[in-house]
Amino acid sequence: MEHFYTLQGEGLHTGRAAYFIRLGGCDVGCVWCDVKESWDASIHPQMTANEITQLAAANPGRIAVITGGEPALHDLTALCNLLHGEGFKTHIETSGSSPIVGAIDWVTLSPKKFKAPIQEALDLANELKVVVYHHSDFKWAEEHAAKVGKDCLLYLQPEWSKRDSVTPLIIDYIQQHPQWQLSLQTHKYINIP
Repeated sequence: MEHFYTLQGEGLHTGRAAYFIRLGGCDVGCVWCDVKESWDASIHPQMTANEITQLAAANPGRIAVITGGEPALHDLTALCNLLHGEGFKTHIETSGSSPIVGAIDWVTLSPKKFKAPIQEALDLANELKVVVYHHSDFKWAEEHAAKVGKDCLLYLQPEWSKRDSVTPLIIDYIQQHPQWQLSLQTHKYINIP
């Protein structure tokens, strides 16, 4: 769908230079999705893995974030291999609703109620990022925290349109449950892609 060089705005790697590769296609369909135009893969131009890699490699940062839509709908083997050949660490941001195919170095799993993650994705997660839209999302977060590995980092992130009302709830929750950390969409606060 799109590709651009920016800073990672969320999770452990917040603030690090990263080349984002947003793939078209999504079968999850979150009502609060901020890139609904990514859902239909057929409306976006197709590029080869080599073309994408060469565009990414023209920048000095060596993190490539593969996102969507739902990037796990695609076989990422060729893209990951080419990116690794250019010295990149490959990251994926996924709902975990489909198997992850390709050599991914960092898995950010953000489970969605609209289509639950598969256990294989839960097992691969390096960080679990739960978007908080309603108070009931804390229970959802705990259910999924119980399914990931013991070394998986746990993040709660306010849904952007409700950030003013939800962020104080998240802060209170983290103070009572310190295994969780706050993740903010810092790229939106500083107005970068």
